[in-house]
Amino acid sequence: MTGTIVEVGRLDILDQKPVFKQIQRQESEGEVVEDGDGDGDGEIEDVEEDTPAPTMEEDIEVDDKLELLKEHKEVKMTKVSSADEFKAQGDGKMEEKKMNGCDVTKGKWVYDESYPLYTNGSCPFIDEGFNCGTNGRQDRDYMKWKWQPQDCDFPRFNAAKMLDLISGKRLVFVGDSINRNQWESMLCMLMSAVKDPKKVYETHGRRITKEKGNYSFKFVDYKCTIEYYVSHFLVHESKARIRQKRRPTLRIDAIDHGSSKWKGADILVFNTAHWWSHFKTKAGLVPLSNCGSSSLVMINYYQEGNQVHPKLDVSTAFRKALMTWAGWVDRHINPRKTRVFFRNLAPSHFRGGLWNSGGHCMEATWPLNDTSGMEYPEKNRIVEEVILQMKTPVMLLNVTGLSAYRIDGHPSIYGKKPGTRYSSNIQDCSHWCLPGVPDTWNEILFFHLQSKEKSKYRSKIRL
Repeated sequence: MTGTIVEVGRLDILDQKPVFKQIQRQESEGEVVEDGDGDGDGEIEDVEEDTPAPTMEEDIEVDDKLELLKEHKEVKMTKVSSADEFKAQGDGKMEEKKMNGCDVTKGKWVYDESYPLYTNGSCPFIDEGFNCGTNGRQDRDYMKWKWQPQDCDFPRFNAAKMLDLISGKRLVFVGDSINRNQWESMLCMLMSAVKDPKKVYETHGRRITKEKGNYSFKFVDYKCTIEYYVSHFLVHESKARIRQKRRPTLRIDAIDHGSSKWKGADILVFNTAHWWSHFKTKAGLVPLSNCGSSSLVMINYYQEGNQVHPKLDVSTAFRKALMTWAGWVDRHINPRKTRVFFRNLAPSHFRGGLWNSGGHCMEATWPLNDTSGMEYPEKNRIVEEVILQMKTPVMLLNVTGLSAYRIDGHPSIYGKKPGTRYSSNIQDCSHWCLPGVPDTWNEILFFHLQSKEKSKYRSKIRL
């Protein structure tokens, strides 16, 4: 690819300074507590009980200035955090040239009384895990923050315009439960422009739950569908014969068997990140009961062809899996018909432990004022490198930096219905309350879809 100029959409994240040291630590300790989000094709049940999840150390605290601002709510539009410092440290191999428009990743959160864009009561599509207000959360400030880029007038989400943009089309989200978070947000945001709610329905008659993994909602008046397909890894969760028994493996060289459902979409929004930091994916091994005893032995997990790797570094496996995904996109997606997006990692904010060892975020009711002690996640860099090698234009939805401030946006103990949320000390500091942060991700998606140009940045690779 020497000397090649590759159109890759807006790889905005490459302009960002490594400021996510905490996120890198959480990757080394395990990732998100998942919530059974799938009956997707080829999917298997996890064999371990204690899948670790990410941690944010105790030293992340809401700045005292935020508390002062909270006491003086007459200042309704207040700068609390800025991403100005996220300017890239280039490696000499990759540059970005701004053509026009603005970098939506650089900006600040401002308090805006006109938010949220919908309410828990106005949207029937929020599943229990994200429905914090209905589940008893009393504070409302987490719904009131708007992301304001520093270099442009960021348009407020317009549901009617969005529905016009996707009229007669398929908008498809593919990924883990964090993508289900964003998909439910999109459904809720669009409902504000629907005159007759009865003309919006799930085509298979399914009610949204944590257990079901595939949904397609039809907006009759606009002849469009908003769809979600669960795929934790984007590649195939499989089984292989190991030690005379069939054991779970991850086929990093084979696309998810549900991929046939992604074809023909007009807009595709992919993600994968959190499941790659579960214990078995991070270690490349799966715990297995040893002949009925209480002790555990470890068996191999990553598979290519008929080979199950004795041990494979998770970063290498992640890269191989993304190359498999990229190959599928390049072979099966027509860029003249379909716009492809990839949303990068949405950080978790566990403090004081893992999700199953006392990690918490309940105390936070306002955004962090500073994330300068955090390093940029390795997974994001791998995603960017893979996208740059693709022939299909892929636009990166860069949400890592702006979401890093929003420790206040997670369900914590409010991911369960009243009466059950205190039955466990496990808090959810990985997913997001709705209304909330995923609404901003969709505002960014809307911003890009409105753009007349397919790409506002040109990436150059010099090898």
